[in-house]
Amino acid sequence: MGNGNILVVDDIKKNIQVLGSTLFKQGYDVSYATDGPKALEVASESDFDLILLDIMMPGMDGFE
Repeated sequence: MGNGNILVVDDIKKNIQVLGSTLFKQGYDVSYATDGPKALEVASESDFDLILLDIMMPGMDGFE
């Protein structure tokens, strides 16, 4: 296991790529989701130390 397990949630894939790459280089295990329903699914399958999420997404936003 790395420094921690992080879930990145954003509807813009380029944002996920940049943030995920940066975190991975720092030794973190990174998972991602591109929408709220997928984030809930991924979050239910693993224990995450931190979830970084976009607040303004179409459909289910980060507050929901």
